[in-house]
Amino acid sequence: MPEQPPYLRIADELRQRIAEHVWEPGDRLPSRAQIGQGYGVGENVVRRAQELLISQGVLEGRAGSGTYVAEPRQRVRVVRSTAREQPDGSPFRVDMKAMGKQGDWESSTDAKVPAPAEIAARLGIAEGDLCVRTTYEFLADGRPVQLSTSWEPYDLTAGTLVVLPEGGPHAGAGVVNRMAAIGITVSHAVEQPEPRQATAEEASLLGIQKAAFVTHIRRTYYSDQGRPVETADIVVPVAHCEIVYEIPINW
Repeated sequence: MPEQPPYLRIADELRQRIAEHVWEPGDRLPSRAQIGQGYGVGENVVRRAQELLISQGVLEGRAGSGTYVAEPRQRVRVVRSTAREQPDGSPFRVDMKAMGKQGDWESSTDAKVPAPAEIAARLGIAEGDLCVRTTYEFLADGRPVQLSTSWEPYDLTAGTLVVLPEGGPHAGAGVVNRMAAIGITVSHAVEQPEPRQATAEEASLLGIQKAAFVTHIRRTYYSDQGRPVETADIVVPVAHCEIVYEIPINW
């Protein structure tokens, strides 16, 4: 029988120590150098073992802080449906409340950002045309569960009270409600989900391993005139979230 790779052996050892409560949920692990010295292996072996356990949800990596024993996490349900737009609230907060969690988000907006080629094609504008770009980090009980980067054509909302998605009297109202405030009716959205591996930046923000799988959703909202009014790249970690689509049926 072939010998077990060293990193798998170390992963088993670390998992056993957690099972024996040597390290409790929330505890910070010793440095890779210390663990490697204790087991007679190099830091790269320890790193691979920790990455495996992070991908399995046993450990949690925190950028600039270290590696911790993961707290038990309930898989969050993320519902995708334009029918869930709230006139005075957020569908995300509704979903989190249904699970007994506090839903919130952090955002950062940049106005007058030139549209990259792919975004321009999705919005039906010329490459380099100005857009309002907003990045979001959605939180459940303070822990990140979803990332999103939204793009809106600047000429669509310039000079209005909704030019900044998270500013003004309609802050946080969502695309459908914000557009309605300036007389634009959003009739439908198109979403294209696909699995891929997280980038280093996404993994750091979501507290997952770089190679962990995420669902990348390309979403575009359209007005009743057929014009794209917003497009977004939504990133959801597979290990922490399940995605459910609600399909309204109108007879």
